[in-house]
This record gives sequence, structure tokens and C-alpha cells, in this order.
Amino acid sequence: MNQIPVVRTTLSTLRLSDADRFATVEVRRITMAPSVHPGPHWHNGPVFGVIESGSVYFAAGEGEERVLRSGDTFYEPADETITRFDATEEGVTFLAWFPTPAHVDPELTTGERVV
Repeated sequence: MNQIPVVRTTLSTLRLSDADRFATVEVRRITMAPSVHPGPHWHNGPVFGVIESGSVYFAAGEGEERVLRSGDTFYEPADETITRFDATEEGVTFLAWFPTPAHVDPELTTGERVV
């Protein structure tokens, strides 16, 4: 057997200034039908994700828009407007991790975040 039995690849490394306050991490599998465009939104905590299948147009805050495909990771900072998370014509399924403090549920609020 010349093949390595286990390969571990780091896809993303993100430093969190408030990581010590997280008590729970909720993991969701989310599927969006082809061409669904939910519009701008924001979350009350950070979101980490990986595309399982399909693709999505993604842009966070003032960041550049890009297409995420199967295997790509993404990060949505807490309280920052996600200007695009729009399914392409093939739709998308992704896993998302929502770390939250004790007694706080992950929330998604539609529209632009007003500071």
C-alpha cells in the first residue's frame, strides 16, 4: 500500500478575538434551490461554512464578489452585512457552523445592517 491512509488539509484558519465567550456551536446543512437570491442579511454571531455541492455568489461587507464551489470555505463576520449569498442556476448545499454564547440562538436578520 503506497497510498497515505489519512490526509488532513487545512482549508481555513481564522482568528477570533471573542472566542472565549462561545458556549455552543450549531451545525446546519442548508440547501437553496437554483437561482434563489435571498438578499442582504447579517447574523448575530460569526458563521463558518463549506460548500458541499452546487455554487453560490458570495460577498461580505465591502469585499469583492466571488463564486464559491464545492469544497470552498466561507466566513461571515458577526454583525456585518452579507451583500450576496445567491444560489447559481445549479443551486447549492452547504454546511454552516454558528458559534454562540450561552443562552443565545443563532439569528439571521434580512436587510442591511444599520450601525
